[in-house]
Amino acid sequence: MQKRKIGILTLPLHSNYGGLLQAYALQMFLKNNGYDAWLINYRDRSARWKKPFSIVKRMLLKYVLIKNITVFEEKEQRIIRVHTQAFINKHINPQTQAIYTSEELSRKIDNHSFYAVIVGSDQVWRPQYVSKIEDYFFDFIKSKNIIKLSYAASFGSSDWNFSPIQKMNCAKNIQSFKAVSVREDTGVELCKEHFEVEAKHVLDPTMLLEKEHYYKLVDEIDRDKKQPKGGLLVYILDDSEDITETITKISKHLAIESFRINNKKTYNKSVPLKERIAPPVENWLKGFYDAEFVIADSFHACVFSIIFNKPFIIYGNKRRGMTRFTSILSKLGLEDRLIYSSKDLVPEKLNYAFNWTQINERVECLKKDSVSFLQENLK
Repeated sequence: MQKRKIGILTLPLHSNYGGLLQAYALQMFLKNNGYDAWLINYRDRSARWKKPFSIVKRMLLKYVLIKNITVFEEKEQRIIRVHTQAFINKHINPQTQAIYTSEELSRKIDNHSFYAVIVGSDQVWRPQYVSKIEDYFFDFIKSKNIIKLSYAASFGSSDWNFSPIQKMNCAKNIQSFKAVSVREDTGVELCKEHFEVEAKHVLDPTMLLEKEHYYKLVDEIDRDKKQPKGGLLVYILDDSEDITETITKISKHLAIESFRINNKKTYNKSVPLKERIAPPVENWLKGFYDAEFVIADSFHACVFSIIFNKPFIIYGNKRRGMTRFTSILSKLGLEDRLIYSSKDLVPEKLNYAFNWTQINERVECLKKDSVSFLQENLK
């Protein structure tokens, strides 16, 4: 019997570890459940019209201001993403050909004869992050025979950021969805208030796979691993003096050395290109396997701390949006893991005894509910 073909639409895949792993996890979950799951390889269409201006700007920087950059940004990004692209090529497949415009989406998706399409996860419904938000509500699909779903789609914020015209268009498109699910509880409220649809709160797709599945990815780079190496895993996207103080306090209190799994120089254009290469995804995962304790300001670092059962503290970054954290932490009774400054880091938080048996039971309950959403709506 031929497998039913499903298309997954998410944000473009680059060197964002959480973005890569959520796409990987959803595709893998669908494959494991008997579907022919494809990633719809939709790129940022703004890149094409910006390209000539970017080349001129970079030539001025390189030859007039003598900056250490390449003229062609695509070449630069290929070097920075050499490891993350290798993960994409090996593990996130099959994919459609690269698609750059809504017109291409409409034309090329028809050729794939998808049984269903799923938008999600990640911040696919955050207008600031995409060129045309309507695309992420399947505005380009005209067929009424294709099942449309969202899985763990995120608005990225509890605030409403759609323009009136975007709201009108997306509200119309979402009416043709068979079912809607979102990653945050505030997303349920936004869908009801602005789109007049009932949405279900589900887990991030990375939590649909067992931790042993991620161990196998770690095995690809460290087959001889025995016991975790220990240490304080630091995964911070936005450094500050107060965060440095927080890291120091945790390290001293627990008497463990800190280590990082991301390259702080990746987005620093003032350093040589060879020093900006993003580490492999497998190394990122191994950091959680090794860690004795985690300090992070990233949603997916929070999620993988839970998956790997590692004690953690999340340093809240209000600029990036807090609803992602508060939503999952409140579901698991872990709200006190969130701090907003080093002053919040009292000894009780570092001495906290995680009841992983209870936490894992809650995750399993939420997982069953999330799996049921997909299974029921893909019938």
